[in-house]
Amino acid sequence: MDAPLITIEEPGSFAWRVFHERHPAMIAQLCAAHPFGPDVRDALTALLHETTAGVVKPLEDDALDHDVWSAWTAERIGRPWAESSFLWAESYFFRKLLAATGFFAPGPWRGVDPFAPMKRAELTNAATVETLKALDELAGLSSADRDAAVVRAAVWGNQADLAFQLSAGAGTEGAGPISGSSEEFWSLFGEPGPVHLVADNAAGELSADLVLVDRLLATGRAEQVVLHVKPHPYYVSDATPKDVLEVLHHLSGLPGEAGEVGRRVQDYLREGRIEVRAHPFFCAPLDFAEMPEDLRADFTSAAVTIFKGDLNYRRLVGDRHWPASRPFTDSVSHFPGALATLRVLKSEAVVGLDPDTVAALDAEGEPWRTKGSHALIQTSPGE
Repeated sequence: MDAPLITIEEPGSFAWRVFHERHPAMIAQLCAAHPFGPDVRDALTALLHETTAGVVKPLEDDALDHDVWSAWTAERIGRPWAESSFLWAESYFFRKLLAATGFFAPGPWRGVDPFAPMKRAELTNAATVETLKALDELAGLSSADRDAAVVRAAVWGNQADLAFQLSAGAGTEGAGPISGSSEEFWSLFGEPGPVHLVADNAAGELSADLVLVDRLLATGRAEQVVLHVKPHPYYVSDATPKDVLEVLHHLSGLPGEAGEVGRRVQDYLREGRIEVRAHPFFCAPLDFAEMPEDLRADFTSAAVTIFKGDLNYRRLVGDRHWPASRPFTDSVSHFPGALATLRVLKSEAVVGLDPDTVAALDAEGEPWRTKGSHALIQTSPGE
């Protein structure tokens, strides 16, 4: 039986705060980063009012995805936003934000990623610079320790100060996952085959993902890697094909191991051993249980699929108020193959935890599901 959907209705809840606190701050940041004219600024202000105090309105653009979004929104038009599920509402918010900034329309802002300044700033900030330098330490590690470090980097990759903790007992809060381990992750890989990685964020996290991709190919655990990214800007920092190129260009220009990784990944792309795909469904407001048949066929062909990040996790297990001890394998039984999830907890949906772990975390009195201080490594061998 399904648990209740997580909605944006309850004042003070995490989902409510995203719409009433995070989105206004993010739009202020966008307007500070870009010289938007009054038309764009007014459209963004109207979007904030609609999504925090109004009813769901239809799209007014004629982008290629207009008709499919019309189908996804048909039953919600005219209803209060507050009644919407968190997953659907947040996705529709960002689709409408792109339209408001002129991303789909003729004019100077057509095709311009409004979040690019934020992504670029993260890629070049001091924390990311230091963690990429730390890659040089990988060469001195045993194979097993290097495996563990690369997985740890992929888990914590969008928090650069935690990304490459290469020494045992680094002592940082949240460094150890509350479920799973790198050994569990690597145990999924048997005979080499195609491995799919569904990316989350750009910049530092995507850099860490490419380090993991390099490790999969260099150790022969994968014969090919398919990297899935978003077809257009989404959720502020989500990776697009352009972000892959920007991160690769940045890495390949660095000294040391970071540069070596960047150049090897570029070679893998040229050889066809890495392929980048951007299916429209990755920007849909739906669970992966509802994925279209062409994407399902893609995942069915994979030896292992790796899902990165919080949003992909929510879409994989269902963005609902599940009991945290619900078995992970039950939650992903719809998926057509072996999979692993690498996630820092930043929203409420979570499954697959030991009841004693849940009790201990609840007893701390902290919002452990949403504050980004705990991580999960969870796997399912499939059928």
